[in-house]
Amino acid sequence: MKEEVVQKARQLDAEDSLASFRSQFYFPQKNGKDCIYLCGNSLGLQPKTTSRYLDEELKKWKEHGVEGHFTGDKPWVSYHKNSKAPLAKIVGAHEHEVVAMNNLTTNLHLAMASFYQPKGKRTKILIERGAFPSDFYAVHSRIQVSGLDPKEHLIELNPADGSDYLSTEEILKKINLLGDELALVMFPGVQYYTGQFFNIQKITAAAHQTGAYAGFDLAHAVGNIPMKLHEHEVDFAVWCTYKYLNSGPGGVGGLYIHEKHGANKAMPRLSGWWGHDSDSRFKMANQINPIPTVDGWQLSNVNILSYAAHLASLQLFDEAGIGNLRAKSLKLTNLMEELILNSAVLSGQIKILTPSTPEERGAQLSLYLTNHGKSVFEYLIEQGVILDWREPNVIRVAPVPLYNTFEDVVNFVSILEDAIAHEG
Repeated sequence: MKEEVVQKARQLDAEDSLASFRSQFYFPQKNGKDCIYLCGNSLGLQPKTTSRYLDEELKKWKEHGVEGHFTGDKPWVSYHKNSKAPLAKIVGAHEHEVVAMNNLTTNLHLAMASFYQPKGKRTKILIERGAFPSDFYAVHSRIQVSGLDPKEHLIELNPADGSDYLSTEEILKKINLLGDELALVMFPGVQYYTGQFFNIQKITAAAHQTGAYAGFDLAHAVGNIPMKLHEHEVDFAVWCTYKYLNSGPGGVGGLYIHEKHGANKAMPRLSGWWGHDSDSRFKMANQINPIPTVDGWQLSNVNILSYAAHLASLQLFDEAGIGNLRAKSLKLTNLMEELILNSAVLSGQIKILTPSTPEERGAQLSLYLTNHGKSVFEYLIEQGVILDWREPNVIRVAPVPLYNTFEDVVNFVSILEDAIAHEG
């Protein structure tokens, strides 16, 4: 890599107001030094404060046993409330519209039990072709348990030109075409394979115009791109927290329900006792009175240890600010794209599947190897670059603004050039 490019990256790092956050994470080691970790879209790094948050709850359990539910600054009985303020800022919602609970797919099933109620002509669910498998399985099974045939009622939208890019115009056109047959539009915020960020506002508005609900899987969007779920009147959204939110493998999931639905106690739902009015919950009267917020969708008490890890990361997000993180993310991703496109070695060997428009992508670039296979990925791993592989021939790369640097980006592209050259 040219020296002036390296110096430019170092200058950007020196000017980075978020640079100090890097030192608050643990990095995997390879060949005696920190790896270049570009896999936050799959599993975020561990914050150094995570063990302290966990130790606090382990100590409470050790010293107080069951009384830990009602003692300390963060009693377990109301532990879920501690994440509401930072989560609300990240997804653009009111605090009473967000809750961390369960995992993503469980929350998706719970949401669809409320928001997919096929009746008359209105029976269809619209998703994108090539949806993440857990989303596909969830909507497919939801249609089945409703007594309908997914082959008829699950609509998978494919780009008309056969490319990997699904334009907003195509999506809106399909929504309008389905009209009063459409019950639910279920899209990702960011498509896991291509890294495309969908226009949540326009998709939601189009769905509502036809009388359908709009829900989103934000697994690859939360903690990556600022959103305005409440302002855009999204009906529901679900997410995991182990990717950009750095909350540990299999960490607690998240749910957003717009306040107008939360306040509707008559809305059908799969109920659990933790969603019952908290003031009378322990009277054990078995009288269903759901909390008139997203909390009314809760099933059970919180997994405290998973939640503690979640809070450790959310504290860092609160300090950094999602807007500041997005500004740096744009610079990181733009630099990576520029270096790849201007590389004599890479420009003819790699197709970037992710949209080139910054507004249509987050931290991820999906790199399609046009003339090479997985051996390039394996070379990168051997050289201490951690990222992930998706068939066929795609390397997903995610420079995460909380802990990646501009020099990380330059070094990655340099090693990628070496990997291609090594292949011959």
